[in-house]
Amino acid sequence: MSSHLLSATRRHTSTLRLVSTPRSRHCIPTPPSRAISTTTDSASASVAADKPPFFRRTASVTGRILLFTALGFIMAAAPAYESARTILSPPDDAASLTMYTPEDDDAKAKEDYINSHPLVASLRADPDMIESRPHMKIPETWRKHNLTGGTLMGPGKVTVPPFSWSERSGKSYVQISHVGTDLCGHEGIIHGGFLATMLDEGLARCSFPVLPFNVGMTAKLEINYKAPAMANQYLVLRATTVKAEGRKAWVEGHIETLPTEEGQQPTVLATASALFISPRQASVWTFLNADPQADSRHVLLTNLALTDHGKDLPSNMKQRTQARGEWGIGR
Repeated sequence: MSSHLLSATRRHTSTLRLVSTPRSRHCIPTPPSRAISTTTDSASASVAADKPPFFRRTASVTGRILLFTALGFIMAAAPAYESARTILSPPDDAASLTMYTPEDDDAKAKEDYINSHPLVASLRADPDMIESRPHMKIPETWRKHNLTGGTLMGPGKVTVPPFSWSERSGKSYVQISHVGTDLCGHEGIIHGGFLATMLDEGLARCSFPVLPFNVGMTAKLEINYKAPAMANQYLVLRATTVKAEGRKAWVEGHIETLPTEEGQQPTVLATASALFISPRQASVWTFLNADPQADSRHVLLTNLALTDHGKDLPSNMKQRTQARGEWGIGR
């Protein structure tokens, strides 16, 4: 009996220890549904904590859209900015002489021949003559769309960009160029329309220094053809301003051959007379600090001729225009 009591006492003690042990409280099982609910609530709370507010998400998306839009605008506007920068700050006469590099041996030979010719040496020795290569002043992005500076320039056509000398007073102008075999009308003979283009452009450049704001548009051009202009030869254009009144300038000129031997007389191929008028709207460019000798600005000013800007000139501009005089030459 005592053994039975001892055994019962031990079982009772073990039961008490099991109930009173702290670990027993952690051993109480949690109902499955409650455990799943607790886990789900914790995950939701974690996701909610990591997810940014609606305002921040909207601002982030809007900022990205604006950023990419701005980058796209900058990339699209870069070429236009470069053209505008070139127009507003074109190369000067001296810089235009260094901007051309011959494309091949033939172009280099033509370039070297012109540079070594006695006529070129005499023009460079004259302090009153300003040397330049006007077509190189046209912005490169515009040049390919320009008739004389792009379309008619290159191998077989106008082989190298023409060299030009303009008298400071605007009284005279000389241009030397080489014409190839791809500018012909009849076989081997340069097209008369090309010679007309040369005369129109060359006589206009002669008149620029005596016109208000140094720009003019062709109002009248008369040409007389004297002899066939053979292909693959050097040509010299000479022009003289004979009269200037206000916004008008009258110019005469001709195209002749470049003598290949000392003492040889040039052959006159075509003569011309022209009237150039500076548009009233040309004054608008003076407000932008335009360089009067920039051909790229001359192109833009020509486009401004049909606009309605710059009708009234400030007094200092009127004085500047009058200073060039009703006659203008030599002042």
